[in-house]
Amino acid sequence: MRDSKVIGAQLLEWYDRHARILPWRVPPGRGNADPYRVWLSEIMLQQTTVAAVKAYFERFIDLWPTVQALAAAEDARVMAEWAGLGYYARARNLLACARQVSEAGGFPTTREGLQALPGIGPYTSAAIAAIAYDLPETVVDGNVERVVARLFAIETPLPTAKPELVTLAGGLTPGHRPGDYAQAMMDLGATICTPGNPACGICPLTGECDARQQGIAAELPRKLRKTAKPNRKGVVWVAWQGGSLLLEERPAKGLLGGMMSFPSAGWDGRDLPPPGQADWREIGEVRHVFTHFNLSLTVLQGKLAGPPQRGHLVPAQDLDRNGLPGLMRKVWDVAQAEHGSLKEQA
Repeated sequence: MRDSKVIGAQLLEWYDRHARILPWRVPPGRGNADPYRVWLSEIMLQQTTVAAVKAYFERFIDLWPTVQALAAAEDARVMAEWAGLGYYARARNLLACARQVSEAGGFPTTREGLQALPGIGPYTSAAIAAIAYDLPETVVDGNVERVVARLFAIETPLPTAKPELVTLAGGLTPGHRPGDYAQAMMDLGATICTPGNPACGICPLTGECDARQQGIAAELPRKLRKTAKPNRKGVVWVAWQGGSLLLEERPAKGLLGGMMSFPSAGWDGRDLPPPGQADWREIGEVRHVFTHFNLSLTVLQGKLAGPPQRGHLVPAQDLDRNGLPGLMRKVWDVAQAEHGSLKEQA
């Protein structure tokens, strides 16, 4: 039987000396973090790495230092700043949540209240409650799952093992400094108890780890075999007219929701005709990987001979490549490689 007090004490002692320095964190032992910064970072970190998020987080904080400032921001500006982080439903929920919190006068102070907000699920609500309010909530992300699976030598593969791992993690969560403890578990998984090649020799919990004692730490957690992703195909049109390029706003719900993109069809359930009359010419192909499928888009380019049938023309000098989602940046790059500067062509 694991002694949760021993594990908690050893882990916090290690964290006090080795905590990662992150822009959304308060150093260990120096009080609670701002719930706005915790919430923003956790939403950004979903499906994204810490290294990728840092610059985005710092830019968001510079632009919108409070939840009230973010709530007042224009949707298009926020979506443009989010571009590159992917999973754009998160950005839509980010704005919806900010506006609800701003209207209420601040974030709820309980996990239940937090989880009722748009875009906040069990993990994120627990993380905010523990890190911002020091409540003894159990925070379980992929790093924590790996640590717990090894501590208890759980051989049931993920995701089947998730409920068991959450229960075991809950039995370890201390009442003392639960926010620091939650971050310590994350740091341990990110820096020492890593996938494939854990650094067991310098782990503060090596003496408590069943997987280490059994010599199977590197094999855990086991995972169910993944099925191959399906492939989808489609077409995207890069059109210009009179110094402008044709863009359309994606539907609010669905892939790349609410983002400005070149008109496309055939890959997202929309069987649409070309966006206007032009001498369309195939100039290349882009490939992109989504969570549930692989995509191949044929890129067509041409000069519009009349008014566009959908979307709207944007002055080329006002169009920022970095404001496009990742898939459409690839389309931009194919067009640039074929014809030089798109802005000059327009």
